[in-house]
Amino acid sequence: MASGEWHCEKRFKNESFKNEDENVLETGCLSIIVLGASGDLAKKKTFPALFNLYGKGFLQSDEVHIFGYARTKISDDELRDRIRGYLPQSKEDAEDVSKFLQLVTTLLVIFLIINLRRMMRLILLLLMQIKYVTGSYDSAEGFQALDKAITEQEISKNIREGLSRRLFYLALPPSVYPQVCKMIKSYCMNKSDLGGWTRIVVEKPFGKDLASAEELSSQIGELFDEPQIYRIDHYLGKELVQNLLVLRFANRLFLPLWNRDNIDNVQIVFREDFGTEGRGGYFDQYGIIRDIIQNHLLQVFCLVAMEKPVSLKPEHIRDEKVKVLQSVIPIKDEEVVIGQYEGYKDDPTVPDNSNTPTFATMILRIHNERWEGVPFILKAGKALNSRKAEIRVQFKDVPGDIFKCQKQGRNEFVIRLQPSEAMYMKLTVKQPGLEMSTAQSELDLSYTQRYQGVVIPEAYERLILDTIKGDQQHFVRRDELKAAWEIFTPLLHRIDDGEFKPIPYKMGSRGPVEADELLERAGYVQTHDYIWIPPSL
Repeated sequence: MASGEWHCEKRFKNESFKNEDENVLETGCLSIIVLGASGDLAKKKTFPALFNLYGKGFLQSDEVHIFGYARTKISDDELRDRIRGYLPQSKEDAEDVSKFLQLVTTLLVIFLIINLRRMMRLILLLLMQIKYVTGSYDSAEGFQALDKAITEQEISKNIREGLSRRLFYLALPPSVYPQVCKMIKSYCMNKSDLGGWTRIVVEKPFGKDLASAEELSSQIGELFDEPQIYRIDHYLGKELVQNLLVLRFANRLFLPLWNRDNIDNVQIVFREDFGTEGRGGYFDQYGIIRDIIQNHLLQVFCLVAMEKPVSLKPEHIRDEKVKVLQSVIPIKDEEVVIGQYEGYKDDPTVPDNSNTPTFATMILRIHNERWEGVPFILKAGKALNSRKAEIRVQFKDVPGDIFKCQKQGRNEFVIRLQPSEAMYMKLTVKQPGLEMSTAQSELDLSYTQRYQGVVIPEAYERLILDTIKGDQQHFVRRDELKAAWEIFTPLLHRIDDGEFKPIPYKMGSRGPVEADELLERAGYVQTHDYIWIPPSL
């Protein structure tokens, strides 16, 4: 482009650019197709989320049909038994669960055609015709039969062609995404654009590095427009993660504090107290950085560090997330510690020479006016001494400490994502009594205490509802995915090539000692005599 020449970048037309009042559930026939209906993801997450949405009235029986498609040959009762343990177990839900499970049927290729009706707490079963079709994920005949079944249900509702809504949830391995998307595009699309739509939901992992992610994005992008693609990261559906924007931009208290002048460091932590537990072979293909840090923790990082968006329109929010990712400077080797717990390679599905990390701590640094010099510490690990996910914002020391209390610890704002959702501000206060002595305490908002009787929706429940609404705010855009992989791919390639070796650590420990040393060098000050205890009811 010549010097001084104007350049106009063409941006895709996105359903997300709409008036705030337009982001509501549409009416009309909605078909939800779960591909991979007999798999673990579908039984543990997708079907329970659909059941909860139905129970809360978001899925109306006179509008919604749920279809299942899978290859596994199991009986109706076997599939019901697989799902049953993941649906509500309370007595008041027993009838709902029983009725719901009666609708679940499977064969060589499964079509679950469910017509749901809600009247108060009772579910009236409306028996639907069950279709059995033999096929696979690259079978034209199978998807033609699927389209026929969907179309028959749309016709039965007297829906004008082109007004129907079709949502395809790919509860499948990413390796089959391209062929499945090709089949959907060729045989199962909404036939015309008269207000209806076709959308697809794809699960992580979105590739293993920048090149594979771009290849996958290109293959899907050739078939569907970006507004039709919903890359789901369930962390973006968590209650406390969704609260981040409200906390940051709706409270005057945080606006002047949220910068390098006041914040010393930020930790985003994911800890599990168990190992791979039979998933060693799958986990070894990815490792803790690809499995947790590059997606879940990085999404939280974006919401903590991004600038205030122009509005709450999804594209404005996602624009700011991309800007933050593009401002991250390359990760330094000396600011990374990776580990592997002792006993990991005892799993027969894990290679004896595996270099895959089960633990990682690294520092991301943002080159912009707000965050220059502030380390963002991302830490994730398996087989550690506790289970939790949290954001820990540590503020700088008070200048001129007249109470001589700096050794007790710094002010911290902690957002506990799981378990025991809470947020608390760690403060120094006067110890009750006659003497002028100080102690660490907290201002605490624990959800189980403050919101008694309120059921916090599951992440998948929220995100499926957002997909039906056409709200892409909590989904990953293609350029955001690319920017994320650009940060981690060089490091991942060095680990894959054996240039970066994981440090052994004992199961049930804090992880490698070197990780604590890295935190200390980054400026994090640990409070040894303070433990936050969730308040009891």
